Amino acid sequence: MSINTPELVLLDLDGTLVDSIPDLANSVNKTLVEFSIAEREINSIRNWVGNGVEKLLHRAITNDIDGEAEPQLFDNAYTSFMDTYSKNMCVMSVCYPGVREGIDYLKERNIKLGCVTNKSGQFVGPILEKLGLIDDMSIIIAGDTLPKKKPDPLPLLHAASFFEIDPKNSLMIGDSVSDVKAARAADFQIVCVSYGYNHGNDIRDTNPDGVVDSLADLPQLFH
Repeated sequence: MSINTPELVLLDLDGTLVDSIPDLANSVNKTLVEFSIAEREINSIRNWVGNGVEKLLHRAITNDIDGEAEPQLFDNAYTSFMDTYSKNMCVMSVCYPGVREGIDYLKERNIKLGCVTNKSGQFVGPILEKLGLIDDMSIIIAGDTLPKKKPDPLPLLHAASFFEIDPKNSLMIGDSVSDVKAARAADFQIVCVSYGYNHGNDIRDTNPDGVVDSLADLPQLFH
């Protein structure tokens, strides 16, 4: 298992760089209680993350990964969640072990770095800044930056175009099937971390080009 050394690496946020579940779960449950809905188990919330806030809330309200909440309830809960999470977005969230080492290795190789996430843009910058990662990113593409988000290839292709780098010389690093689908559609290489969320499924089943247990293991993959 080896990866051609890329000119551009795009990194997912939740479940790849940052363990954000404690803060997400806290804000989700605060929101549910406000609307007299039962709190959800943190393991359920972990399995619901990865497709943006809207999907997360629909799933939490209905307690179903395919659920759709009643529109008025959803709108009210969405407003409440966004307010709650904006005040609590990086209280317990931390970088995963090996993230700093992996990023430093990529920077030493003069590889361009960017963050591509489905998270709402208002949260991405503050979280990256608080965790000391924002200065490492030459581009940040959030879930609402462009008309489409992962698994659509648009965010990846936009970043490659921004740097004038061929997608074939680019790499996505993520934790979910959405990252794999986006990378394949964009003609990027794709490496996944084994510790992410991915709705509770083994990321190896999606056949990425490589899987690492830590971003500190990236040097073992590149050639």
